[in-house]
Amino acid sequence: MLPAIFLLLAAAYAPAQQTGQNKPPGESGTFTVTVKSQLVVETVVVKDKRGKLIPGLTAQDFAITEDGAPQKITFCEHQDLAANASPLPVALPGSEELKLYKRLARTQVTPETPDSERYKNRRLLALYFDMSAMRPADQLRALSAAEQFLRTQMTTVDLVSILRYQGGSVDILQDFTADRNKLLSILQTLIVGEGQGSVETIDDASSADTGAAFGQDDSEFNVFNTDRQLSALQTAAKMLGQLNEKKSLIYFASGLRLNGIDNQAQLRATVDAAIKAGVSFWPVDARGLVAEAPLGDATQGSPGNSAMYTGAAALATTNNFQHSQDTLFALAGDTGGKALFDNNDLTRGIVQAQEAISDYYILGYYTSNKVQNGRFRRVKVSLTNNSSANLTYRQGYYADKVFSRFTAVDKERQLEDALMLDDPITELSIAMEIDHFQLNRAEYFVPIVVKIPGRELALAKRGGAEHTLLDFVGEIKDLVGGTTVTNVRDHVNIKLSDATAAELARRPVEYDTGFTLLPGKYMIKFLARDDETGRIGTYQTVFVIPNLNKEDQRVPISSVVLSSQRVDLREVLYEVEKGTHKEKEVAVNPLVQNGKKIVPSVTRVFSTSHEMYIYLQAYKQPPQGSPPASQPLFAFVTLYLGDNKVLETPPTAVVPSTTSRLGTMPFSFSVDTDHLASGHYDCQITILDPTAQKATFWRAPILIVP
Repeated sequence: MLPAIFLLLAAAYAPAQQTGQNKPPGESGTFTVTVKSQLVVETVVVKDKRGKLIPGLTAQDFAITEDGAPQKITFCEHQDLAANASPLPVALPGSEELKLYKRLARTQVTPETPDSERYKNRRLLALYFDMSAMRPADQLRALSAAEQFLRTQMTTVDLVSILRYQGGSVDILQDFTADRNKLLSILQTLIVGEGQGSVETIDDASSADTGAAFGQDDSEFNVFNTDRQLSALQTAAKMLGQLNEKKSLIYFASGLRLNGIDNQAQLRATVDAAIKAGVSFWPVDARGLVAEAPLGDATQGSPGNSAMYTGAAALATTNNFQHSQDTLFALAGDTGGKALFDNNDLTRGIVQAQEAISDYYILGYYTSNKVQNGRFRRVKVSLTNNSSANLTYRQGYYADKVFSRFTAVDKERQLEDALMLDDPITELSIAMEIDHFQLNRAEYFVPIVVKIPGRELALAKRGGAEHTLLDFVGEIKDLVGGTTVTNVRDHVNIKLSDATAAELARRPVEYDTGFTLLPGKYMIKFLARDDETGRIGTYQTVFVIPNLNKEDQRVPISSVVLSSQRVDLREVLYEVEKGTHKEKEVAVNPLVQNGKKIVPSVTRVFSTSHEMYIYLQAYKQPPQGSPPASQPLFAFVTLYLGDNKVLETPPTAVVPSTTSRLGTMPFSFSVDTDHLASGHYDCQITILDPTAQKATFWRAPILIVP
């Protein structure tokens, strides 16, 4: 299904005339008029009931409504690519002498001017290479496919652009051009292995965690999540959004997986940005057709646990591979593209995007709705004299969201509206960890830790000191009943000294809160706003609170918290522990012990210069009417590098608490990592109950940096 394009353009603001000034007699006055308009551009494919394209339509033949209100069509333009397209002569490798062109490495495409028809009757194809997420073999395969397309499949109506994501930025290496020689030369300047693994590379290895209240190094936001890759795609879509025509972005990547409770808001924001910009994603899995051995290939040792005999290991390998394609499939399906999986002919993915654009109309109108509230606006396009025609177009778009001089009431309303928007605002990066600890047989305490990169926040001057102002709002919904079970509304005024103000530029700011919930499946949506600039970040995900009372096969345990910080409550940067609510929260929060708070490492990045703290609770509830259990449980920590065990702590024995009906047993570990090499490890916690002959194994990946 071909997508329609919605492009929102805001007119530039001219400086307003100052009033109340006296002018000398006879001097001519200069008046400045500020005009603000919102142009909506939409592309429509029109076919008759037999499926044939209908040519020759004009603006009078179309009718457009927005939320039921009729709109005046400003322009109508027919793009007939099929009639003008013809294949270029095949250029065999070595048949031409390529002139090497300099890569542009810029962040804007050349816009279309009123006196130029550069993009009229042209097919726009953007080749996007995610060099940070492809192995060298996959990069070579992707570049070879792009070269083969340019040599054998490019037509006279094709304009091709080359974009690259690497090192945290999206660069336009070549603007849209029909010069095949120039495109081929740019591809030859791309180096296989360039940028590989940069998604998991620390930006500043020297800035190790100092244990300050700012938390871990800001570069950890690039680890164990795909937010940066999705944000880069969103940036690329916005780059292409200033062109009215249809745009197809062919996305070369080696899968893209959302792990665990990664932020779903960024995925939705990326899709919405592409729809607004008129960009359809055509992901191409650069791994091609993959045949994986059930127990792994020769690059790793065979697993040694029971999973290799039950089929669980082979199933996990297959699931991991399929999950890496799920996000690519969603990106394609939600934007009108199509993903190419499990195919060694990667050129086919580019050809599919090429053939999808053949004939369409560009319609433009200035919306009569001037309110920029970020809400969804439903659009309907029809023909005035042909009710049987089939029109293909997007059904609506999200309005712009702006922050201006709001009053206190306006700011509060903005946060409430942003919380209800289906189109998440992702101007700030947010990472979150959600844990759970059992309080009694029915309730669980759920501590939540939020991290925001300090470099994305603005500093304000208040009385000679530096301040950072943050607003927080969030809600938790029960997915079964569909009701909001709890919410949070807080604001933070962080007063910084000269030393901590400098730290803010390279370290994240942390905020934590907690809730009491019953077992069930929930969705949390959390917003943070920089009160100086109005920039908002959204975190949205689904999480489950298990019913540990029904756990009879394994030892019931709480969440496992990994941390590199234990912060004195008196040393936090802002006052968050005052008030009745906060005092109650501290009283039941198991992460607060002896006046110190264990700060969870949201992204699980640890420095060799600091210890790694591990905390969890195990529960051994006696049957009702029976005396409390007195037999201890044993637990120990193991670190694996690949399949090699590199560290294991001595077993720790803890006896159930006699004051708790749950038989709560807290386990605390301190692991010294200064003798470990930098790299990716697996951290495993083993809890044993010799009396009941039960065990529980918890495992998660971590990264150790210098």
